[in-house]
Amino acid sequence: MIELPEQQLITLLIKRDEEAFKQLVAKYQSLVFNTSLNFLGIREDAEEIAQDVFVEVHKSIASFKGGSTLKTWIYRITITKSLDFQRKAKRKKRFAFLVSLGGENQDTLESSMIDHPGVDIEDKERADLLFKKIEQLPENQKIAFTLYNMDGLSYKEIAETMEVSVSSVESLIFRSKTNLRKKLNEFYRHN
Repeated sequence: MIELPEQQLITLLIKRDEEAFKQLVAKYQSLVFNTSLNFLGIREDAEEIAQDVFVEVHKSIASFKGGSTLKTWIYRITITKSLDFQRKAKRKKRFAFLVSLGGENQDTLESSMIDHPGVDIEDKERADLLFKKIEQLPENQKIAFTLYNMDGLSYKEIAETMEVSVSSVESLIFRSKTNLRKKLNEFYRHN
């Protein structure tokens, strides 16, 4: 199938055209997978999020207002799904911790090492620490940092995705780097 212009693709998606949806998935699957992987660090989780994102896009395409590009809209959905997944995982870990305090199943506290293809085996522990510290950043800083440093988006693209000004993005990235540096320095001072 010849790649369709965005507006024509959206029109066909709204009509539930199967070929248009296949084209959408083919065009955006790496973007969605890589973005979720950069937030979550674990391949299986990123695959699950990617599936959820495309289900959501299929279900919600009729509500797409066109105030941004389709790519930006898909980025927003991916970020939201990734952050929701992280929140749920944190709640599960807290519950597992409370259960372990009660003397049951001590194995629930094991560390979840990241499984990111861009990380060498020797660097997994450092990368795991970095991902954990990134997770501790305030949400907007974490989003801006991840989109800039891991997804390679420009300040302008991040501003469109987050629906903020470019100067806000600059500030968020600066603060995220400062906070991350503090968290890592603090960790290494105590270990």
